[in-house]
Amino acid sequence: MPNPNQDDPGPQAGPPARDSLVAVDRAVAEIRRGGFVVIVGPDGTGVIVQAAEAVTPFSLDRLTELAGAQPNLVLTPHRAAALQISAEVEGPVPLQLGDGSAAQEIRDIADPAAEISFRLPPARTDASDIEAACFGASVHLTKLARLLPAALAVMVPGDAGAVAGFAASHDLLSLSAEDIASYELKSARSLKPISQARVPLAGAEDARIVAYRPADGGIEHLAIIIGAPRGDDPVLARLHSECFTGDLLSSLRCDCGDQLRGAIEEISRDGAGVLIYLAQEGRGIGLVNKLRAYNLQDEGLDTLDANQQLGFDADERIYLPAAEILRDLGFDRVRLMTNNPDKVAALTRCGIEVTERVSHVFPSNVHNEAYLETKRLRGGHLF
Repeated sequence: MPNPNQDDPGPQAGPPARDSLVAVDRAVAEIRRGGFVVIVGPDGTGVIVQAAEAVTPFSLDRLTELAGAQPNLVLTPHRAAALQISAEVEGPVPLQLGDGSAAQEIRDIADPAAEISFRLPPARTDASDIEAACFGASVHLTKLARLLPAALAVMVPGDAGAVAGFAASHDLLSLSAEDIASYELKSARSLKPISQARVPLAGAEDARIVAYRPADGGIEHLAIIIGAPRGDDPVLARLHSECFTGDLLSSLRCDCGDQLRGAIEEISRDGAGVLIYLAQEGRGIGLVNKLRAYNLQDEGLDTLDANQQLGFDADERIYLPAAEILRDLGFDRVRLMTNNPDKVAALTRCGIEVTERVSHVFPSNVHNEAYLETKRLRGGHLF
């Protein structure tokens, strides 16, 4: 799978980037509303996929009827480990559902907030490499949709040549596993500025905002440019992932709002710079899943373990979009405002030289002390 936090590897073979981006965007919309899509593997075979959190008794019966077989419930390794499922496979873990599996049980397995009082299905260890590629793509698609990272997946009946006809005859959207694997990389490469305006800010009246949109019309990332930074000097920069609760509501559970407003003021005091506002809520898991993680934290888990209990990596963010925006603005060297060495390393891998890490620390409060301590002890943040 391409790493979207690496340098742009140049032109890729296959369908035009916009076509594959649009295919994934349409598939995301389809599974978010509970529909089925067909994911085509490298050899032309495919699987029918539905998001696990969207399954209903009717859709489960329909999926089984379409495929003529019981589907697999595909989990991430993190979710399988949280459920204490022993899996002798690399990557996503497929569970073989039986004839008596119920939709509610499937949703409960995917959701760490649910009580599980039933026997869990066994993990499969016999999936072919092609099946495994499709299973991995199905879970990746649920992540792109900001749903719980678990999917129902069952092989399309017939041979490789029958997949396209099957999808068309049942009015199902089809896309390749490669489209899904390369989506974030291609989306970042395709970002273009579409609108900008002068927006005086508290703490930085000389500011303008530039909106960047990917070629599939997906969600925009923003560049907040303060003053008139010059491209021939390392620019003072902050990469800030959106946080609805902290940035807008001034939540005390995190330090995001302080970091956002503090960065704007610091850049203004320095004279000029840029803040890249990335549409990657909740370390890339989305707002709804972040709220789910908050509930798990209230039960005693720290922020990293809560994300992994949901089935996500500890941090799902990518920084290639920020690198592409910085390059478009004419900046390839930055003084980066961050406490996170991993962010420095990720941006460097994307081809932006970080000449200095600028500390960006704010006082804690009784509600976020444990969160900040977790970032220090387990995330390697430097306070």
